[in-house]
Amino acid sequence: MPDPVSTGPIAVLGTGIIGAAVARNLARKGFSVRAWNRSADKAKALEPDGVMPFEDVTEAVRGAAMVLTVLKDGPAVLEAMEAARPALGKGSIWLQLSTVGIEATDRLAAFAGEAGLVFYDAPVLGTRQPAEQGKLVILGSGPVEGREHAQPVFDAIGQRTIWVGEAAGASSRLKLALNSYVFVLTHGTAETLRIAEALGVDPRLVLEALTGGQLDSGYLQGKGGAMLSGDWTTSFSLDNGIKDARLIVEALAGTGVRADLAEAGLARFERASEAGHGDKDIAASFLA
Repeated sequence: MPDPVSTGPIAVLGTGIIGAAVARNLARKGFSVRAWNRSADKAKALEPDGVMPFEDVTEAVRGAAMVLTVLKDGPAVLEAMEAARPALGKGSIWLQLSTVGIEATDRLAAFAGEAGLVFYDAPVLGTRQPAEQGKLVILGSGPVEGREHAQPVFDAIGQRTIWVGEAAGASSRLKLALNSYVFVLTHGTAETLRIAEALGVDPRLVLEALTGGQLDSGYLQGKGGAMLSGDWTTSFSLDNGIKDARLIVEALAGTGVRADLAEAGLARFERASEAGHGDKDIAASFLA
């Protein structure tokens, strides 16, 4: 299995909550890491961690053996890669970690084919804390040949990799289903606490009653505790939740399946965003 030295430089495009953690963990594991972000100061902030910042995306990818995209959505990923295209080496590996949905993944895979890149659809499961701890779960799809080069990178940023298939888009489909579950838990927790409050019961008793039982979970306690304490520190922003919830609803069009909970959850996120909470964590569903 290739080591960090033989792998060559890695360019990380996008240094938000997840991208910055990914770049730091790769550098800590001995990889040569370059970083670019639309807001150059975010990439520059990684320099003390051994990451080389670039203001020009073309220079960031020039000579890189791998490119990782960790950007907001499909258009942002495609725009960055199109700008970088003059410096992309034929046969370079592209690990696409952003959650962009099915249609956008198809467009990105087509771009990779035109540019001669080896494309891996690899969205991640996890938010700020697991990203910082290198404990993301990577959902990988792409050609079997070449995975031995991608795997050391995945091992550096995640606790495990699930190979979903060889066709690009398979991982993005699984990620949408998993995000649906995350949103159900988030909205369910928020609404349950609000119901208790509306009925004149201390909502803290909800968490106490569930503690240690079959319905208990770390997610329930974490998000529920944040809701009750008013801690909206962002690990997964509410506006990004809106983006991902829309991707779920759009992906199901024509399937014959109606996602009642996804649609209702999207509306709840939108109400909270309209009330000015879009930059807060998705726990702000509690404020809808």
